[in-house]
Amino acid sequence: MKKFAFIGAGSFVFTRNIVRDLLTFPAFYDAEFCLMDTDPERLEAICECCQRIVTASNKPAKLTTTLSRKEALTGADGVLCTVFNGGIDIWRHDIEIPKKYGVDINVGDTRSVSGIFRALRNIPLMLEICRDIKKYCPNAVFLNYTNPMSMLCRAMQTYTDVEVTGLCHSVQGTVKMLAEWLEVPKEEIDYLCAGVNHQAFYLKLQRNGKDLYPLLREKLKNTEFYNKEIVRNNMFLNLDYYVTESSGHNSEYNPWFRKRPDLIETYCTHSTNWNPGLYAFSLNMRLEREGHWRDEIDQWLEENPVDQISLEKSEEYAANIFNARIGDHTPFLFNGNVINDGCIPNLPSDACVEIPVLADRAGYHKTFVDNLPAHLAILVNTTARLENLVVEAAMEKNRRKVFQAVCMDPLTSAVCSLDEIKQMTDELFEANKTYLGDYQ
Repeated sequence: MKKFAFIGAGSFVFTRNIVRDLLTFPAFYDAEFCLMDTDPERLEAICECCQRIVTASNKPAKLTTTLSRKEALTGADGVLCTVFNGGIDIWRHDIEIPKKYGVDINVGDTRSVSGIFRALRNIPLMLEICRDIKKYCPNAVFLNYTNPMSMLCRAMQTYTDVEVTGLCHSVQGTVKMLAEWLEVPKEEIDYLCAGVNHQAFYLKLQRNGKDLYPLLREKLKNTEFYNKEIVRNNMFLNLDYYVTESSGHNSEYNPWFRKRPDLIETYCTHSTNWNPGLYAFSLNMRLEREGHWRDEIDQWLEENPVDQISLEKSEEYAANIFNARIGDHTPFLFNGNVINDGCIPNLPSDACVEIPVLADRAGYHKTFVDNLPAHLAILVNTTARLENLVVEAAMEKNRRKVFQAVCMDPLTSAVCSLDEIKQMTDELFEANKTYLGDYQ
């Protein structure tokens, strides 16, 4: 019997999806799913949903819950992580303080100035979890879903020897979206996607050996499709390769779309896949959702009686990877977050990149991708080197390096002077002092 520890099991959608996905593999029919969270009320509610999925599956798997990370990890074969250090009460400062300086954030969980401070809060927590894994389940396969993905994985993969990779659904999610637009079966699309998390590009997008990009360009002449994803459709038409993560995210990762109110109105307000693209909506939506999480779960329970629950596997990679590593060992190719080690030669060798990785009984095997197109390499190098600097600053608790990383952020530098960035960074350190401690 395999044991899976869910650290941060209060993630409603993610936890129930992965429990359901694992139950589609015979090797895990009798598994123990140990759900761990720091919020007992939320944990109980999530467990009720997952128990309904287990009951509907008619499998002998069992669910356990705990508030103790030690208890969850002890003896675990697989670990999944969806935690973060600091709730909406602190996250809102990552959005509201930059807004005062004209840096208009949309999502704020991966990069730009808000993603940097989220990384500073989360890196110590993730390293603690890795130390606990090493102590209580040293051979466990650890899959991380917590953002900011690249910076957290780079810290864990550089400063611990735990077997960890990071997963995101944007690669397979975007292929599914493009397949629907192009009216082709997604199973017939052959692609190569590489870069860094949320900023990886489809270097190849083909069907039966035929390039699909000309068809996509033709499709985007139709405003119905162009307006579905304005930012990344505009990026594709100008940069020639499609990017993985949604327009809302990508509008924050470059200097082109969010530096003036008129540009935000044109590119970011009406279709960012995080609608609308204005920070106030994003923040207010999260505040409202946080206050009504119980209603969301109650609604799901009401709409999903045992005899009507879908047991169809989701698009997430996690269960397939666990099956490849500790299940029936069927090899599985996925896009994972790993240290580059020359797989993309024109990105830093020590950066965390998102590339095709093969999982099997022996471990993870990285794919040599080759160089990114020169113009994409400029964009992605800025991101990768900036993220390396943030991780270095977090490990050294070096305030000056954090400030200099923010200075290099494309969106922040498009809007603010160096003196303004210094003042903004100081304000963010003050707002985060309970979580960050003393940075020198």
